[in-house]
Amino acid sequence: MLVRIDADSAAAIFDQVAASVRADILSGRLGPGDRLPAAREVADALDINVHTVLHAYQQLRDEGLVDLRRGRGAVISRGAAPLAELADDVRALVARAAALGVSPTTLASLVKENAP
Repeated sequence: MLVRIDADSAAAIFDQVAASVRADILSGRLGPGDRLPAAREVADALDINVHTVLHAYQQLRDEGLVDLRRGRGAVISRGAAPLAELADDVRALVARAAALGVSPTTLASLVKENAP
């Protein structure tokens, strides 16, 4: 797993770490049962604070994508499996929105507003 961040991005670093993990789940590179690297390893590799990585992992836990267990670390949960199945649909929706001139922020808001 390769976590990618952009120091020049306006997005918070923890959001970027979480987005990178989500992208790996969506692409199928990570699946249920796969372990994420220890927060300290990620922090050292990216030269960021370990609490930033923990915040990202907690966000993913809150989304139901990661199970956090003391002593076992972060593991991709069974709840993440549908993401890989949605990959083509998500790409199609994003492409369609871009073709219509809908910004990613507006699209994200529309998705949130229409969630059950």
